Amino acid sequence: MIETSAEFTGQVALVTGGGSGIGRGIALRYAAGGGDVVVLGRRPEPLEETARMVEMYGVQAGTVTCDVRDSDAVTAAVDGVVAEHGRLDALVNNAAGNFTCPAEDLSPGGWKAVVDIVLNGTFYASRAAARHMLKADGGAILNVIASYAWHGHPGTVHSAAAKGGVLAMTRTLASEWGGRGVRVNCISPGPTETEGAGAALWPTEEDRARVLASVPAGRFTSPEEVAESAAFLLDRKRAAYINGDVLSVDGGQWLGKVVYADSSAGR
Repeated sequence: MIETSAEFTGQVALVTGGGSGIGRGIALRYAAGGGDVVVLGRRPEPLEETARMVEMYGVQAGTVTCDVRDSDAVTAAVDGVVAEHGRLDALVNNAAGNFTCPAEDLSPGGWKAVVDIVLNGTFYASRAAARHMLKADGGAILNVIASYAWHGHPGTVHSAAAKGGVLAMTRTLASEWGGRGVRVNCISPGPTETEGAGAALWPTEEDRARVLASVPAGRFTSPEEVAESAAFLLDRKRAAYINGDVLSVDGGQWLGKVVYADSSAGR
């Protein structure tokens, strides 16, 4: 058994898209803090792998095979977590779908798929979780977005629109539920070393170099590094007064490394 800390002891988290990448990283970090974790996603095999890793911390782990685009299934999944564990303290909305495509070539199906997963799925899960949290002793909801939600980026109109909607939703729900004990925040990771992101967003070495050049910190981040920031926002003590905000964990990429100066000026 791996040694744990205690900030989440006695608490339960549900992580959507928890079978790999950032979702898995957050699930493992929550477990390292002593909390029980349920991971939700469409493919059972990676979820079960995450659950086995979570159990190495000596906490309880669960899996739910579910498509976040199905509101009834999401509600049933959340209700099932509460029925089994007796509580739900944290929800991490990490499930996403993404690919790059010029807007004029984007099909209605491609648009709908991403918006359904990212925007609608986040609302379905948040609504279902809040119904329990508002009746209990509160909780924390953390939505994983990207900085192009507010500054835009070519080729991401579907994802940017969906994540921009999540940002607006986050601030609205934070103002609506914050006084009733439920905090709602966003985390905005930068380029992260995951298999999914690499294949979708920087598939070639040239693409990878171009992305890396946009990050003032000069490196990619990792799921584990993002998870540390997520753990801070989920902590009832350290982040008790943070509500409706966005924490960028992107090495400063969203600032824009080069605008008017020659690229050498930023080195």
